[in-house]
Amino acid sequence: MTENQDPLNLHPQPRKRHGMLAGLRASFLTGLVVIAPIFLTLWLFWTVVGWIDSWVLPFIPSQYQPQKYIGVNLRGVGVIIFLIFTVIVGWMAKGLIGRSMIAWAEGVVDRMPVVRSVYNGLKQITETVFAQGAANFDKACLVEYPRKGLWAIAFVSSSTKGEIDKKIPRDEPLISVFLPTTPNPTSGFLLFVPREDVVFLDMSVEDAAKLIISAGLVYPTAKEVEKLKEDQIKRPA
Repeated sequence: MTENQDPLNLHPQPRKRHGMLAGLRASFLTGLVVIAPIFLTLWLFWTVVGWIDSWVLPFIPSQYQPQKYIGVNLRGVGVIIFLIFTVIVGWMAKGLIGRSMIAWAEGVVDRMPVVRSVYNGLKQITETVFAQGAANFDKACLVEYPRKGLWAIAFVSSSTKGEIDKKIPRDEPLISVFLPTTPNPTSGFLLFVPREDVVFLDMSVEDAAKLIISAGLVYPTAKEVEKLKEDQIKRPA
């Protein structure tokens, strides 16, 4: 009896080939998981540096262009110039003359109807994101939203104060929480929730943000949560 006439299938060569292909496929996916974040990070960094260079270098006179002295278009020179310029502006803004100039410029902008709205909005966003020492989200938490029995991740901003605290009828203190949307955490809802209805999480705000952006695919490991607990215990009150 020949191999092609074997009714018991004693020579399963196709299965071996399938197993080899499955192994190659698994190795390819594993390599892709390792390479993709590194490649995307480098590509994003390279793109951002090139974008800053293309925005900064045109403001430099041609006789002072770095390419004239170096001989090549070295990427990153515009970033260095931008950083130096930003530091100088920040240093000047801290002085009396700098504050006076900023106040005068903002006074001019306030007299421009459309420009005033755009500038004030951008200024508030910038101060919220980059201001040092400003209030940030304190902790990540869980709240029942949009109904009882359904839980959502939120960020504790502060205790409810002012008119909101006075006008809401309740017997227990309220907490202001920001409930972000997935996968874009920059939009969401501001909720005023009774403190007893808030479940505080041990994970950091950064880990909670990763969980929201990934739509529940990236959870912090138990080791990261334990380390965060130890850091909070060691942190002086």
